[in-house]
Amino acid sequence: MRERWRAVGILAGALFVVNMVARLIIRFGFDDDDITAADRMSLGMFVLVGLILATVAFVWSRRRPAAEWGADVAAAVGVALLLTVLVGPLLVGQNPFGGGAGTFFAQIWLYLAATGIGVLLGYLLAVAFGLDQRSQGLKRYAEQKAMKPHRPVRR
Repeated sequence: MRERWRAVGILAGALFVVNMVARLIIRFGFDDDDITAADRMSLGMFVLVGLILATVAFVWSRRRPAAEWGADVAAAVGVALLLTVLVGPLLVGQNPFGGGAGTFFAQIWLYLAATGIGVLLGYLLAVAFGLDQRSQGLKRYAEQKAMKPHRPVRR
């Protein structure tokens, strides 16, 4: 159980670090007037978060049932989302609610969309290649059934 929570914490920390690096690059690397560069950096951050979660979903789906790793990913994304939206702006000297309610909730929806697409993409790739745990179990079942000789029916 302890290893499971450690993996969730590491994943949440990695997602938060990606966001903090993006925030720091936007804060110190670009002018305050350069909105397009900040938008591109944010888009890159969302793509990277999605790729991280796609990789995690692909790897974890090979070893554990979907309900188990899905709960772990959901917990990590929830913690990372709270840290990203509430703590991240404070660490770069901004107010989390400074842009208004629209910007605050837009951050949440964009983050959830990026993470959802990433997890879905990783899991669907594992299923498409037949590498997820369920597909492997069904494959083993089919092989075991094929190995048993057919018993004739007496009438």
